[in-house]
Amino acid sequence: MSTKRSHAGACDVVGGRIQSLKARAVLVDMEEGVVNEILQGPLREVFDSTQLITDVSGSGNNWAVGHWTYGSAYKEVIVDQLRKTAEHCDCLQSFFLIHSMGGGTGSGLGTCVLKLLEEEFPEVCRIVASVYPSAEDDVVTSPYNSVLAMRELTEHADCVLPVENQSLVDIVNKIKHMSYSGNPGSMIKKDTAIISGRGGVSGAQKPFDAMNNIIANLLLNITSSARFEGSLNMDLNEIAMNLVPFPRLHYLVSSLTPLYTLSDVSIPTRRLDQMFTDAFSKDHQLIRADPKHSLYLACALMVRGNVQVSDLRRNIERLRPTLPFVSWNQEGWKTGLCGVPPVGHSHSLLALANNTCVKSTFMELRDRFAKLYRKKAHLHHYLLVDGMEQGCFTEASTSLSSLIEEYTQLDATKTRMIPDPTRLNIAT
Repeated sequence: MSTKRSHAGACDVVGGRIQSLKARAVLVDMEEGVVNEILQGPLREVFDSTQLITDVSGSGNNWAVGHWTYGSAYKEVIVDQLRKTAEHCDCLQSFFLIHSMGGGTGSGLGTCVLKLLEEEFPEVCRIVASVYPSAEDDVVTSPYNSVLAMRELTEHADCVLPVENQSLVDIVNKIKHMSYSGNPGSMIKKDTAIISGRGGVSGAQKPFDAMNNIIANLLLNITSSARFEGSLNMDLNEIAMNLVPFPRLHYLVSSLTPLYTLSDVSIPTRRLDQMFTDAFSKDHQLIRADPKHSLYLACALMVRGNVQVSDLRRNIERLRPTLPFVSWNQEGWKTGLCGVPPVGHSHSLLALANNTCVKSTFMELRDRFAKLYRKKAHLHHYLLVDGMEQGCFTEASTSLSSLIEEYTQLDATKTRMIPDPTRLNIAT
């Protein structure tokens, strides 16, 4: 869960001394193991130890424990750290909240923090990167946790960037395929992990490092205009203003090109026009969906590198006929240009699309939720928590169904696009 500074760098020089900058971030985890790994790892100097909030036992994959139990116990501590971190920002544009949906702390306490941000900083934009579980998730109660969290995201976030675990695995496999020219031995299989920055593959782990690299690249691209100079910089608060025409429909589909992780330096450079084409292809989306077969409400293109405004305009005009936009927002394109490319690449592109294709992810999640809730399976674990009632489940399910219906109604207009009305000839 992080705040953002208006500029960033490796160090400050104070009185002739080099002083390292600290991340404007608050890290929260009710199981201290992950945070302890950070304190012992290569990023230990980046985070101030006072910015880390931990407990011992964890939430036990229970949304109610994370949201109500830990939310009540740690509310004042979290708010205090958020205020202190925000005070160090030169120009506070937005809050980023990064969390998982399947577990108890990420979904429960994560959405509790989201509400705290709305209460304490109501005027500051809240952008959320949410990692959705796959159908083969090893957390049995993840459908409950995800649907309960979805209601909070719909009500309290300004923008949500959904990311699916299975899509991350597919992308990392694609990257390894490109990096090693399709050598089968280099592909990610079950029970293996790519350790980014260390090289090689270690056994008995999942590829979390490489998957997290993809999300890190998403955040690096979205914040690039706040960190570097550019001919057409895009403020973070402009994202919601330009891409969210209806308050509840604020789920933005992300796609990145080129695809790479920190450990893959041999990925071939994509031609500029091909990069724009890739951004709208199914293989580059961070959820398993094909936006070209659904309806666009708006789209943002955030480019880094030596790219001209004319290149942007040319590619938009080239792609526009192939992308179905709502009839009332045919010009719904937002663009940003940052002059500094990512390390090791000449240019990159992040596309954020408000597209009805997110509906398929939500429908699959609702179906998984219904299978459990129909039998009231595992429900007692949640109802034992103070503050949790069975009505929370029905309200969350109703909220999700309502959201799906809103996307369905918009999708229906795709087949009956209304042409521009014939202009009247006024007699003279």
